[in-house]
Amino acid sequence: MRRRLLTSGLRTRLVVTFVLVAALSALTTAALTFQQARTAILARAQDNAVRDLRAQVASLAPDLPARPTEADLRGLALQLDRAGGARDWRVAAAYRHGTPVSARGPGPGLPAGLEDRAARATTALVQRYHRDGRPRLAVALPVVPADHPGRPSGLVVYATFSLTAQEQDVTSLVRAARAGALPVVLASLIPALLAARRVLRPVRRLRSAAESMATGDLDTRIEVTGHDELADLGGAFNTMAATLQEDAATLRAMEARARRFAADVSHELRTPLAAMTAVTGLLDDDAAAGHLGPETSEAITLVADETRKLAHLVEDLMEISRFDAGAARLDLDEIDLGELLHKTLALRHWQDRVTVDVPGGLRARLDPRRIDVVLANLTGNALRHGGPGARVRIRARTEADRLVLTVHDNGPGIAEDMLPHVFDRFTKGDTARTRSEGSGLGLAIAAENARLHGGTLAAANSPEGGAVFTLTLPREPA
Repeated sequence: MRRRLLTSGLRTRLVVTFVLVAALSALTTAALTFQQARTAILARAQDNAVRDLRAQVASLAPDLPARPTEADLRGLALQLDRAGGARDWRVAAAYRHGTPVSARGPGPGLPAGLEDRAARATTALVQRYHRDGRPRLAVALPVVPADHPGRPSGLVVYATFSLTAQEQDVTSLVRAARAGALPVVLASLIPALLAARRVLRPVRRLRSAAESMATGDLDTRIEVTGHDELADLGGAFNTMAATLQEDAATLRAMEARARRFAADVSHELRTPLAAMTAVTGLLDDDAAAGHLGPETSEAITLVADETRKLAHLVEDLMEISRFDAGAARLDLDEIDLGELLHKTLALRHWQDRVTVDVPGGLRARLDPRRIDVVLANLTGNALRHGGPGARVRIRARTEADRLVLTVHDNGPGIAEDMLPHVFDRFTKGDTARTRSEGSGLGLAIAAENARLHGGTLAAANSPEGGAVFTLTLPREPA
């Protein structure tokens, strides 16, 4: 979980985004600076070359004859070469579309097209090119007579020189930009962390508050500061928390009233039901003895059965009320589980329909009355829903310091959509199981008794068919 938060958490994404923006800004600035500096360096080199060449030509050209010969042009090129000094240019001169004449052997190696352009030009031309993989600059300077500035004289002076020094300056700029970008990116980590911390502080408070509410602390509120979107979110959270607290309080009050009503009704019904049960019992005995007519006997039997069911429902409601009120208590005793199980089955005449597999001498400290209720509810439920000829298997075993008891029937099993609700109150089987004749409280009471012992009760469908209820109890309840 921690690793996932580090790699994909909001804090990491904010820091990474901040650093990427800083890096992109640094690289963009460096690229623009490099481009402008490169252009400025090359432009300055070109301007200086043209200015120096024009000055030298202006001082030497007047000494040339009106129609210079090749020797005159070579002499001019030689003088200009010597005047170049540290610039170390190579000069050539041409007259009237003639071949450029150099003072040092072959010509300076002019770029293609420059001669044609220079023959028609009246101002200096410059062109950058590469020779032998090295950058160079070529300058073509048409010589214009002083007395006729708008008319070319036909004399063109060419000069070429290396741009290696300027290229090295540009390379140094690139290295400096690269070296400067890394510290900028690293330095951006500090404000990125601070900004992420500031942004995420309200988010962390909101998460802590949500976790507190998830544990049931509905009084949780967060401190809202500022007027941004996070502040609006915090205000919305506080409003939601207040609404939930009010709704929860209302629901608790309604639930408490409902439980009190059920307990009061059950208590009030208990006394008249006891009298009704006694009377219907006597009448049922008379009907069984044949003292009453057939129709009367049938009616008395029906009333007696329904009265007993109603009395049983009232007792179940009373039991549930005690669990809800926290008044249920354990009366622990050292018991033999096998003996208790046999007594439970014998009391209800189920021993012929239930197979029991319990090791001899399996003892535990439990409440015998409550465990009898659990076993009776589980077994009766299995017999009712096992279908015609139902057979139930009960098996007990020990695992470490816990007692595990399973009740397995041979019926169609429990519908998948019913499994999560089998221990809910007043839940009865659907069409996947035979319709229950009980109150729907038996399994809920069994689950409550299991929890009261510190154990659990679970329901599932067996791969072999039928439903399986698993009761797990500590051998020594805490």
